[in-house]
Amino acid sequence: MRSIKLALSAVAALLIASAAEAQSPVKIRVSYVVAPSDWAPLLPEKPDLLKHNGKSYVLEVVRVGGTPALVQAMAANEIEIGNHSYSSLGIAIQNAGMDDLRIISDQFQDGVPGHSTTQYYVLKDSPVQKVGDLKGKVVSSNAAGSAVDIAMRAMLKRNGLEDKRDYTHIEAPLPAMKAMLLDKKAELIPSVVPFQFDPELQSKGRVLFTQRDVFGVTQMIVWTARKSFIDKNRAAMVDFMEDTLRVVRWYLDPANHDAASEIAARLTRLPPERFKGWFFTSKDYARNGNLAPDMKALQANVDATRELGFIRAPLDVQKYTDLSIVQEAAARLR
Repeated sequence: MRSIKLALSAVAALLIASAAEAQSPVKIRVSYVVAPSDWAPLLPEKPDLLKHNGKSYVLEVVRVGGTPALVQAMAANEIEIGNHSYSSLGIAIQNAGMDDLRIISDQFQDGVPGHSTTQYYVLKDSPVQKVGDLKGKVVSSNAAGSAVDIAMRAMLKRNGLEDKRDYTHIEAPLPAMKAMLLDKKAELIPSVVPFQFDPELQSKGRVLFTQRDVFGVTQMIVWTARKSFIDKNRAAMVDFMEDTLRVVRWYLDPANHDAASEIAARLTRLPPERFKGWFFTSKDYARNGNLAPDMKALQANVDATRELGFIRAPLDVQKYTDLSIVQEAAARLR
């Protein structure tokens, strides 16, 4: 009898523990590269709009040095929602074997008419007047295979220049790009939002070309998650995306521009004046309140990474897309 009671107690304890685990909020680690271009670091700044945070999910924001580094983190299950660039998407799926990776929403788009685009700078007094003049020079990007790197390489290749044969490539963090140029460690650098609005860069640098010149519209960044995580935690994912849409729409509301600029200043430790006048306006990258990606542009962008040799085979992005989560979340907010 005593053994039966002990067995029943053990079963009861196991059931209680399982129930508690089932009710525990799901940890959702979301990555970002640059604040405030990526949405992830902006989300915790509006806790009042994250109505499900701490209930069905717990948000954790994680910074990565670049989207290639994100591939490693997601392969190791250290990130649940990754901010993949069009360039790292194919690398993750084909090279890292993450066949279960799914595109779940938009982050932002580059080169949309009437909006910002990544700029590639040389010094104002540089002898480089055209792309072909970069032969024999040093160029820089944040990481080989990153979004801005692919666009740069595509433009150089279009002008007959190949890495190692015709130019030297060195890596540096995006916030350090201005210093790389001004200190003459690199002849060409990429400048993304918000760094391209730096007054010193604008006064001492000159735009040689833009990402719009290379690709037209780029589906620059998408959010991704692994299918196994989605299937296990779909309800929490929809709750998270509902909260995210609520926050995104707050930032995109022109009435909140000054408050949003203050948040961006706090995150970057820059004066608020650096953000007023462009942040979440037509001078910024293109974003939309439904987080709907431009799939046609994304396919063309991924095709470009194959042409440059970063992925080995054609990749149909539609096969790796699940927009049902963001669509269900958007339907809740109508």
